[in-house]
Amino acid sequence: MTLTVIGAGYVGLVSAAVFSDLGNRVYCVDINKAKIEDLKGAKVPFFEPSLSEYIERNVGAKRLFFTTSYRDSVPKSQVVLICVGTPPKNNGEADLSYLFGAV
Repeated sequence: MTLTVIGAGYVGLVSAAVFSDLGNRVYCVDINKAKIEDLKGAKVPFFEPSLSEYIERNVGAKRLFFTTSYRDSVPKSQVVLICVGTPPKNNGEADLSYLFGAV
């Protein structure tokens, strides 16, 4: 199966790494070009046990790809996961602007 994970933060990056390790082809999309370039070089922006190894293994196996382009991934995918932040607004409601920006 081919999946696209939108958002390369704590939830999205770990999900992409695990789904690819299960044998799926996974595209991880983020708008942060510097983060995507770092991830292509297996430089992980936060600590999560074994995450670097998962990324290195699956990038090497050509199951995990990093991009800033929806066009490179979404049309090829059977499943699209949106894993972007929804921080609270001052009034306590969820700020859905990142979610709306992703769709």
